[in-house]
Amino acid sequence: MAYCDWGTANDLLTKYHADEWGVPVHDDRKQFEFLMMEAMQCGLNWNMMLQKREIFRACFDGFDYNKVAGYGESDIQRIMDTPGMIRSRRKIEAIIQNARCFQKIQGEFSSFSEYLWRYSDGKALLYHGHEKGWIPASNGLSDKISKDLKKRGFKYLGSITVYSHLQACGIINDHSEDCPCFARLNSAYPTVQRRRFLERGVQYFGDK
Repeated sequence: MAYCDWGTANDLLTKYHADEWGVPVHDDRKQFEFLMMEAMQCGLNWNMMLQKREIFRACFDGFDYNKVAGYGESDIQRIMDTPGMIRSRRKIEAIIQNARCFQKIQGEFSSFSEYLWRYSDGKALLYHGHEKGWIPASNGLSDKISKDLKKRGFKYLGSITVYSHLQACGIINDHSEDCPCFARLNSAYPTVQRRRFLERGVQYFGDK
């Protein structure tokens, strides 16, 4: 079983895997959307996040972090009352808190994307062995970024969640080498090879 087989489970996942997952993101609104969905996913699964994406979009003003940062109690209640929404007050409050922290990073680094991509010098990271199916749940880089984000006040962004975000926004290319997206992305964007570093929860998704 190749790692990218998860992208064939249903049409929604297939489209997301082919068109979005691992494509380098330099747009802050898209970064916030992915971060928001990652925080909402905690304890759940990504397929559910994709199914509820339009509900999230309606609840959080199209992922406009400037508007979300100004949310108050009435907005929290509005979101909680939205049909189909994940009714976790703590997660909703975390999204609002994260939007405010997101703005502070923009003020310091000009953009959140600039802040995040500096960890890889603007290049997609190709970790040795990942293309063969050896995929971790977290690593030294996600530990470092998660620690810094937490210091800056972000919530629900532990190392495992941050690693997933780095995969999604293209800072780490974890497509399998036999997946068409692997070669396509590597030819379209700058990359750099890295040795595996402090990897945890590694699973092998190659041929048995």
